[in-house]
Amino acid sequence: MNKKSVINFLMVLAGTFLLSMSVEFFILPYNILSGGVAGLAVAFEPFFHIDKTLFANSAVIGFLILGAVILGKEFALTTMLSSLAYPVFNNLLIKVPNPITVDPILAALYAGLLGGTGIGIVMRAGSSTGGMDIPALILHKFTGVQISVLVIIIDTLTVGLGIAAYGINSALLGLVSVFASGFAIGKVLSAGQGANAKSVHIISNHWEELRDGIYQELNRGVTILDGRGGFNSEAKNVVLV
Repeated sequence: MNKKSVINFLMVLAGTFLLSMSVEFFILPYNILSGGVAGLAVAFEPFFHIDKTLFANSAVIGFLILGAVILGKEFALTTMLSSLAYPVFNNLLIKVPNPITVDPILAALYAGLLGGTGIGIVMRAGSSTGGMDIPALILHKFTGVQISVLVIIIDTLTVGLGIAAYGINSALLGLVSVFASGFAIGKVLSAGQGANAKSVHIISNHWEELRDGIYQELNRGVTILDGRGGFNSEAKNVVLV
């Protein structure tokens, strides 16, 4: 295992631990209707009477397989690490007395910021915590839409499903958590760029391979522009990163 693999391994564990903290210290104690696979299972249960644990486990496995097929086996293996570490961290943290007592809306905000930071760290390691962020990564690969935006859209739909069963107040708290999470994910994924961020224009006949490589290796979206050669006026595709 090389240095980069070790760093990615530790990042996945650290990010998953932060996610577990958000769940055990805020989401569960304050009954926040958040997004993710667990939120989807909770939202579906009153309507379809499917066991929440069975639904969540089946969804995680299904998305893991889908991620392996579309995003690669290495991605699936690293995602498996997070998927296994998550319940372990949860079982450890549930034994720790919750030291934090805050207003429910602050709990929702803290849950989103803490969980989003954890998810962002895991994504920067080229992996996923599993569950609903795998569809976000897959959609990002094919559409180029920012991952943080896709996560917000997916989680907002999940929260919306729970309104009928849990009431508007729980849903609004869930939305606070969802948007805070999306904000944190975006900040973590863009950290270190800031004023030093640069755009690159690439002119190539192999623009499709370049696009796919940037999606998979850099986890970034691209824009395809129409260009024309100055010497022979030949039409060219320009990849903007």
